[in-house]
Amino acid sequence: MTTVRVRQGAHLLGEVLITLGIVVLLFVVYLLAWTNVRSDAAAAGLSGDLRQQWATERPHNDPNRSVDPSALAVTPGQPFAIMTIPRLGKTWTSPVIQPKGKDIALSELADGVVHYRQTALPGQVGNFAVAGHRATHGQPFANLNLLRPGDLVIVETEAAVYTYVVDNDPNRTIVLPTDVWVIGPVPGHPQATPTRALITLTTCNPRWNSSHRMIVFGHLVSTRAK
Repeated sequence: MTTVRVRQGAHLLGEVLITLGIVVLLFVVYLLAWTNVRSDAAAAGLSGDLRQQWATERPHNDPNRSVDPSALAVTPGQPFAIMTIPRLGKTWTSPVIQPKGKDIALSELADGVVHYRQTALPGQVGNFAVAGHRATHGQPFANLNLLRPGDLVIVETEAAVYTYVVDNDPNRTIVLPTDVWVIGPVPGHPQATPTRALITLTTCNPRWNSSHRMIVFGHLVSTRAK
C-alpha cells in the first residue's frame, strides 16, 4: 500500500512539474514572440497615423511651413517623429513618442522609441535623447550594438528631415543607469553651453538584463525641409 501511494505521489508530482513547465514555456513564447508582434503592429500603426496626420494637416507646398525645430508641436503620449537607422535593416523604422510624464514608462517603450522630455527636440541645439527596448516588446534597439562611427540616424518630423552621424562604438560606451550625464545638453560636460545639435540613443545592456546601459552618441550633419 505504501509503495502504491509513493508511486501515486510521484506521478502526481510529475504531472504538476510538467504543467508548470508548459506554463513557463508559454510565458517565454509570449515574451519572445507575442510581445514583439503586438509592439511591431502598434509601432507601424503609430507611424502610419502620424504620416497621415502630416499629409492632412498641412499641405506639402505650404510656403509658411516652419523648419524651426522649436516650432515642432509635441503631445504627451503621442508620436511626433519617425526614426530610421539604415544599419539596422532596410525596413527598420520606429515612431518617436513623447512620454506622458517626466519619466519614461515601460508601457510607452512598448510602442516605439521614447524621447527624454527634458532633452532637445530633433534638430535643436542641445541633445535630442531617446530610449528603446533591446529585448521583447518590439525590441527596436535589439541590434544597437551593430552601429559604428559614421552610420546614419535619420529623424523625420512634419516639417523636416534631420540626419545625424554616429560618433562612437556603442560596445565601448556602457554606463550605469544612474549615469544620466549621457543625456545632458553636452554629454560629459555639465557646465558647458551647447553649440551643436546632438543625438543620444540609450538601451539596456546586456541585451537580456538591465544592469547597465548601452549608449550611442551622434551629431547633426544635415537638415532638409520637406
